Amino acid sequence: MITERFAAQLLTGPPAASPEEVTGRLLAVQAQDPRGARLAIRPRSAGLTAADVDRALNEGALLITWLNRRTLHLVRREDYWWLHALTTPPLATGNARRLAQEGVTPEAADRAVAVIERSLAAEGPLTRPQLRDRIAAAGVRTEGQALVHELELASLRGITVRGPMAGREHAFVLVRDWLGPPRPFDRSQALAELARRFLVGHGPAGERDLAKWAGLPLRDARAGLTAIGTELIQRPDGLADLAALAGQRDHRVPPPRLLGAFDPLLHGWVNREPILGATQGIITVNGIFRPFALVEGRAVGTWTMPDGVVELDRLAELTDAVEEALAAEAADVRRFLGL
Repeated sequence: MITERFAAQLLTGPPAASPEEVTGRLLAVQAQDPRGARLAIRPRSAGLTAADVDRALNEGALLITWLNRRTLHLVRREDYWWLHALTTPPLATGNARRLAQEGVTPEAADRAVAVIERSLAAEGPLTRPQLRDRIAAAGVRTEGQALVHELELASLRGITVRGPMAGREHAFVLVRDWLGPPRPFDRSQALAELARRFLVGHGPAGERDLAKWAGLPLRDARAGLTAIGTELIQRPDGLADLAALAGQRDHRVPPPRLLGAFDPLLHGWVNREPILGATQGIITVNGIFRPFALVEGRAVGTWTMPDGVVELDRLAELTDAVEEALAAEAADVRRFLGL
């Protein structure tokens, strides 16, 4: 099972040729950590750099917005409309609660969204600091986490997404300007597409895995999988996979890899024990997913980049060959990031 998931995640088998190909395969890449989202592309592709991800963002082929689980995700432009319509309705309650906790009334939140929309319509792409200044000038609170949830609200309402880069900052744009008019949405078709695409990048998996990853009720996950039932094989372990792909999955473990923060390999399944084992409480702490080293399919350490140099904190004894492979990985991380 776990080796098939490595293949689904593009960690074994032929590498992708573009950031769009990686993102399309995974459907949505968690992106609240900007460097982590870019690093998710590196081990699943060949010869790309973080600048290629920025190019795709600048050209509108990729974008970042709040989707599954009230978390920022990197997605392809063609997947935005149906994923937004399908996964964001359940997020409104949590957003309203957090705004209230930050001292922002519903009326003030509406005023903030109106300022965001008006400013982007008049001035084009604007960064978070620029929008903060305009919202504050309108007399709406932006301190603490208020601004984040005001920006989230505009995204949940389908008004804005994070589009092009403005230097090192990610700029917000109006959806209607960046992506054009909304596309027709059929919820039943969207649930079927969600189940199908989830299994492409995460199979084999179960209904609870899909529900957790998408942030949707279990009944929706079941409906999506039922809708594509003729395309599935049901495995003895109770998991499902796409029949067209099941026989093609690679059964190897990846070579030693340095995976970034919030890597997609840790998002998509209810149980992370096959990857993390005893390291789970170290790599996942209070909702933070730290960069980690993967060797023989298991996490063996965490890593950081103080001053642009990879430093590995080993949680297991490593052979000389593995140490050499991880040193090559560290060099490739620096190449990818342009350091």
